[in-house]
Amino acid sequence: MPPEKQAAQVILPGYANSGSQNTTSALGDLARNFKTVGFASSYLVASMGLQALWSLGLACLDIYAIKVKRDLHNHLLVSLFVVGDWVTGTLSLAAACSSAGVTVLFVRDTDFCKSFPQLSCGKLQVSTAMAFITWMFVSASALVMSWILTSS
Repeated sequence: MPPEKQAAQVILPGYANSGSQNTTSALGDLARNFKTVGFASSYLVASMGLQALWSLGLACLDIYAIKVKRDLHNHLLVSLFVVGDWVTGTLSLAAACSSAGVTVLFVRDTDFCKSFPQLSCGKLQVSTAMAFITWMFVSASALVMSWILTSS
């Protein structure tokens, strides 16, 4: 049995066996919608990759400032940091929420993970939880940077 039909039977058991002419196109639409998992996890990886690069860049800048004994409290520079933190924080929250929606759909709503044990749903749950933890730290950083901006 093709995977599209198996997936459709998990979600819509009566509809997948209905034998109507629209069943083939509905199965194709359903299979394309399951690519949302790939998009959600790819978006999560891309967002966290951008977050890692942003944090690495700020760490390198801090190390350089300590090495040359310069103060980074320039108003324009702090404004750039605030905007960067808010942008990466928003992207991190969006990626975490997207992955959480797919995780809830697969684990609780459709029991898709029980039907297809070859999927690594546990890893998806862990990565979603870590994305929310990362977002909490990023939002704290953005809040502190906003506070520094208003005090300077």
